Amino acid sequence: MAKTISIGDLLPSDWREGTFLGRVQTAQGPSPILVVGGEVYDMSHVAPTVSQLVEHLPLSAAGGVILGSLDTLDLPLLSPIDLQCVKAAGVTFATSTLERVIEERARGDAGKAQEIRARIEARVGGSIRSVVPGSAEAEALKELLLADGLWSQYLEVAIGPYAEVFTKAPVLATVGALADVGVRSDSTWNNPEPEVVLLVNAAGEAVGATLGNDVNLRDIEGRSALLLGKAKDNNASCSVGPLVRLFDDGFTIDDVRNAEVELVIDGPEGYKLEGHSSMNQISRDPLDLVRQTLSEHQYPDGFVLFLGTLFAPVQDRDDPGRGFTHKVGDVVSIATPRLGRLVNTVVTSRDAAPWTQGIAALYANLAQRGLLKVKAEA
Repeated sequence: MAKTISIGDLLPSDWREGTFLGRVQTAQGPSPILVVGGEVYDMSHVAPTVSQLVEHLPLSAAGGVILGSLDTLDLPLLSPIDLQCVKAAGVTFATSTLERVIEERARGDAGKAQEIRARIEARVGGSIRSVVPGSAEAEALKELLLADGLWSQYLEVAIGPYAEVFTKAPVLATVGALADVGVRSDSTWNNPEPEVVLLVNAAGEAVGATLGNDVNLRDIEGRSALLLGKAKDNNASCSVGPLVRLFDDGFTIDDVRNAEVELVIDGPEGYKLEGHSSMNQISRDPLDLVRQTLSEHQYPDGFVLFLGTLFAPVQDRDDPGRGFTHKVGDVVSIATPRLGRLVNTVVTSRDAAPWTQGIAALYANLAQRGLLKVKAEA
């Protein structure tokens, strides 16, 4: 179903007004694009990668080759990022915090979730929604939960001083809009995570935002937090797109802080799930998450940062009390008016197109096209 959707269906409501970054697959290879006034420009002769192009802010289309109007673009959209590290912040909303605690206590068994959810929600639900992470009130709540035997490593990163920031995917491994997104074939309890994603340049400045799906395997992470890598980093398990909207006078970090992210899942059997994530309920400010990511670390090619999700997949799909889990063929749509729609179809990671175009392959292609000299002159 996702593959029948046109690029016009993915665009923000005001796509002719903003400035957007992205990547397309041309006959010669992947190329960074800039969208200004609704017109698309191939910027590969200005900078051969998005990570280099974003260092030229403020961007203009000078030197680009016009490809036409964005809504009629006939080149496949790729993930709008390339050499940036892919980072993600977890447990940044109260609801998702409680779901992580439930996974941990259920040891990955979806059948135990409903009973555990009721008990934990009754004890800490209201408290955790109002507490400021790292505050004296947070420390007092921690002591209370420890006394009740309800403390968890997930609560530590939810209300403690340090955010959870992990590496979601290798460089160049993300997939874009309309691509298949992968779930491990041995997972039986999983879900999408609709998120806003910040683009941060090499100087550590948040320069734009896009949408992302941080595919989550609840059964695997629930067995042990040490399985986070297996739960999070699999073939095609991270989608980003459709485009990065750059910050300007008409779109700022406050638009991120107040974004309402809508989720729709259409199952092959007629099942439908709708959810949302209100960014104004995030427990840590997006720029604080950027600051923590940069603490004692550098990112010379920049990074993107998934900001976390409010979405809690508790609606039953099949068996009562087992909540939601994906089926092959699910079409996942993540949308917000200022960033557009990110649509992907669920397959297993084993059956998704294999990731073959890594850094060496990219640079071999750029060299063949004579584009690497741009970097030397810049």
